[in-house]
Amino acid sequence: MRKLSMVALSLVLLLTACAPNFQKQEEVVQKKDDDTKEKAIIPKYKISDEYYRTIMPFEPGEARGMVVNNLNTRYDITEFETGLMRIAQNSYSTDKYVFKEGQYLDSRTVGLWLNRKFTEDQLKEEKLKKDDNIGLNPLDSGKGDVHDRNKKNPIYLAHILEHNYLVQSGEKGTYQLGGVAIGLALNSVHYYQEQAYGAVYEKNIPRSVLEAEGKKIAQEVVSRLRGIKELKDVPITIGLFEQESRSSVVPGSFFSYAEVSQGSSNIGSWKDVKEDYILFPSEKAEKEHRDDLTFFQNFKQDVEEYFPNFNGVVGKGFYLDGQLQEININIPIQFYGKAEAIGFTQYATGLVMEHFPNYVSVQVSISSVMGQEALIVKKPDQDEPFVHIYQ
Repeated sequence: MRKLSMVALSLVLLLTACAPNFQKQEEVVQKKDDDTKEKAIIPKYKISDEYYRTIMPFEPGEARGMVVNNLNTRYDITEFETGLMRIAQNSYSTDKYVFKEGQYLDSRTVGLWLNRKFTEDQLKEEKLKKDDNIGLNPLDSGKGDVHDRNKKNPIYLAHILEHNYLVQSGEKGTYQLGGVAIGLALNSVHYYQEQAYGAVYEKNIPRSVLEAEGKKIAQEVVSRLRGIKELKDVPITIGLFEQESRSSVVPGSFFSYAEVSQGSSNIGSWKDVKEDYILFPSEKAEKEHRDDLTFFQNFKQDVEEYFPNFNGVVGKGFYLDGQLQEININIPIQFYGKAEAIGFTQYATGLVMEHFPNYVSVQVSISSVMGQEALIVKKPDQDEPFVHIYQ
């Protein structure tokens, strides 16, 4: 017991000595679009090179909160935002640029762009002006069979997300807008109803169709952005995101992006983004990633040997260029005491080290009806994982 206490104390001291100084920050000047200047702060510490520093004070985006209502699941919401940051890193280095939420597309504009195109009668019904008829989704005349109309003209565009990236200007310590990233969330499934409060029907949209329509919409979005004074000359990076169905337990992903040079309104070539999320176990995992499924199944089988009649181990794998990068595993267990939870966590930690390849990042969350019990994290090429027991 004394030895364990000494180890715990040593760990606390080590973490205290190595802890980053979050008080360090850089006072800068943010140059506004009207040529006014405002004092701002940029934290000097970054969690990792994967993340941008954020300019302070934090300014909420003009269309803040709309993504929650427009995307199907919380998985898609999270991935759409973080995925757009990964797309942006192809154009805007995390070493030179700082992040700021979108300030140029307000909620009304985004809402109008997400509409369908309207007939004159529909404009009157919606109490909109002709100038408001700027929807980027196809027209539904409202005439004829509702199923035929929705199959021929589904809603492709679900949401538009804007990120701003500031860069240091000629004056030392002065930052100004250096680039914009735009994410277009597209529907893999179009949901519609014959009448309000009626049955909900589905129309699956093939990736090929979604990609073609998404690229048309992207070109129109870029043209409209160039009509905004502050965005007339800045570089624009735009990405296409395919969101999953409402019942999916894994998120969708970005599949293509393009970079539009400063002052240009034309999208040139598109670049493929080979990202994907796979559920373990699943038919897709068995069909496309049999080897990865095998080591997951071996891990799952050993967990189930610890607890008879238990089969609740589920994993979510993230793939980049066809290679498994990380896998997040959830293990919900009914525990009858903290000692049991600690014992199982030690057992599961050994299984993580035994079954998963060294190049894969693994995170295991162990929970009970009381909440989170333990977290196991193993990074690539790490000899020993990080293990935390929740108190």
